[in-house]
Amino acid sequence: QVQLVESGGGSVQAGGSLRLSCAASGYTVYMGWFRQAPGKEREGVASIRRDGSTTYADSVKGRFTISKDNAENTLYLQMNSLKPEDTAMYYCAASLRASALLRPLAPVPYNYWGKGTQVTVSS
Repeated sequence: QVQLVESGGGSVQAGGSLRLSCAASGYTVYMGWFRQAPGKEREGVASIRRDGSTTYADSVKGRFTISKDNAENTLYLQMNSLKPEDTAMYYCAASLRASALLRPLAPVPYNYWGKGTQVTVSS
C-alpha cells in the first residue's frame, strides 16, 4: 500500500512560483502530478519514472519541472511563471502498473492518490 501526502500549495500572483511536495510511503515506479479545476476533468501535468524519465503536458512545458528524491521518497513539482489558468487542486499520484508507461499523463493507470493541495494564481 502506498500513501501520498501533498504540501506546498497556496496563493500567488501571476508570474510567481510555487513548489509542491509529495511524501510517499512504499515502493513506486511511476509518479505524477495531476490537477483538476472546478467543472473540469482531472488532467495530467507531469510524470516521472523511477529511472528519472519525465513527461510534461504541453501547457506546462518550460514552466514546470518534476523531480524525485528517491532517497527521501519525495516527489516535487517546481512551478514557475504561473498563470491564472494553472489554478486548480493539484494531486500527487503513483502507480506500479505498466499502463502508466504507455499513458503517463492519463489518470486511469494511477491507483494511488493523495488528497490534493490547492494552487490559486491571481491575475
